[in-house]
Amino acid sequence: MPSPSGGSFLPEEDLLNTILNELKRSVKEYTTATTESVCPTVRNMFSNLTADTLKMQGDMYQLIEQQKQYAAPIPHAMKNELDKQLQEAQKTSQQTRQLISQKTSGLAVTSHQANVNQHPTNVRPSH
Repeated sequence: MPSPSGGSFLPEEDLLNTILNELKRSVKEYTTATTESVCPTVRNMFSNLTADTLKMQGDMYQLIEQQKQYAAPIPHAMKNELDKQLQEAQKTSQQTRQLISQKTSGLAVTSHQANVNQHPTNVRPSH
């Protein structure tokens, strides 16, 4: 939105950082929505939105960095520290999968009876 003087209402650096921060916030929201989704289709949609938004966030960061407008709050992490954290995350993920597998291995597909009647669909097929 141009100002009366012809410039942007915010300096370009502030505008780009605002967009970058909004993309970061969106990723958090989409990730939460993904983990809370019960419907596989909805879960897949939010998972795709998360991936797409992460890509946009990375592209925006690259643009800001190329223009030398990004003040990184911390120095670049060392590769060995990143590798260590990645290994820990992978180990936790594997342990979680094993626990879920153990806890669900004896469960039938329908482990309990519904306590409400099935609801009729509220969408009518189009003809």
